Amino acid sequence: MDNALHRHDISDRIWNLLAPRLPGREGAWGGKARDNRLLINAVFWILRTGASWRDQPPC
Repeated sequence: MDNALHRHDISDRIWNLLAPRLPGREGAWGGKARDNRLLINAVFWILRTGASWRDQPPC
């Protein structure tokens, strides 16, 4: 993900609080996630808009 935030993306401050607590991070048990921040942004977008997963924008 590029560093440009879209209006619906979580802020860097919030991300810094969440990232150490998520599975799939470097050094955690199991596999490493490709992009936890992208997934979190997608979940919040779905919750905010009420749209279905297939209606998400490609970014």
